[in-house]
Amino acid sequence: MMFNWSEEWNLSFAGCGFRSVYYLGALSCFLDRVPQLVHGATRICGASSGCLVAAAVTVGIPIGEVCGKDLLIQINIDHFCADVLNLARKVRKQPLGVFHPGFSLLQVVQDSLLEKLPADAHLRASGRLCVSLTRLADGKNVLVLICSCFFPVYCGFIPPSYRGELFLDGALSNNLPLVEQRNTITMAPFSGETDICPKDNAFNPIQVHCCSLSIQVNTRNVHRVCTSFLPPTIQNLAEICHSGYVDALRFLRDQDLITAQLHQPLRLDQSAVQILLWSTASSG
Repeated sequence: MMFNWSEEWNLSFAGCGFRSVYYLGALSCFLDRVPQLVHGATRICGASSGCLVAAAVTVGIPIGEVCGKDLLIQINIDHFCADVLNLARKVRKQPLGVFHPGFSLLQVVQDSLLEKLPADAHLRASGRLCVSLTRLADGKNVLVLICSCFFPVYCGFIPPSYRGELFLDGALSNNLPLVEQRNTITMAPFSGETDICPKDNAFNPIQVHCCSLSIQVNTRNVHRVCTSFLPPTIQNLAEICHSGYVDALRFLRDQDLITAQLHQPLRLDQSAVQILLWSTASSG
């Protein structure tokens, strides 16, 4: 895409399971370098786990600043990291992981949202937060102002309902909401045609287009997709988060959005992220 400041713009986060911490690195870069890209976005959209990031940004879950070494990130991400870490720990404790009959991944997510969403979240989200869901009856996709993720079998067997209709994970029908609009900045932790995504060195012209998301066919992406469903370690989280920052910085430079800051050193290194996550895990 060619970003245009004179037009309204949107942010769109693809569903990616536990790899959603990639977006925290990307958002850190935006808020560090060009915060107006986040604060001035007309709509912030997401599918599956991406909608949780979109909701956190849109409603402004109050969690303050994060510091570590020479790192200063003015972004509300520390509680999100804590939630991912706590969720990973809870999954690991179960003999069968998310498939343990006494464990409900969706219930854990719902409890966390109810605890952290401000009382006026519906007002802040109205008209700005777009969440992708899939209608069970016909598989068609709808956009609603509600955060909900339900991947069949992985999250359970009984889909949640909204206004009397059953819905599934939005990634099953549209994994990149508003991707068709030309001034939408799209993000995904899989290499492909998304605006912000990993860039694998190996040339591979083969792309898989599924549910509005284009992904390269290569071994790295196979690993990324598979590990999206596995609870990560702190080291994994640090690597994914750092990758999001680097890829977002590349996008800003390619779009000539930070010409005045082009030669500033990268302030989010992987060791700093790991320190951040360790401190988050200790306090979370």
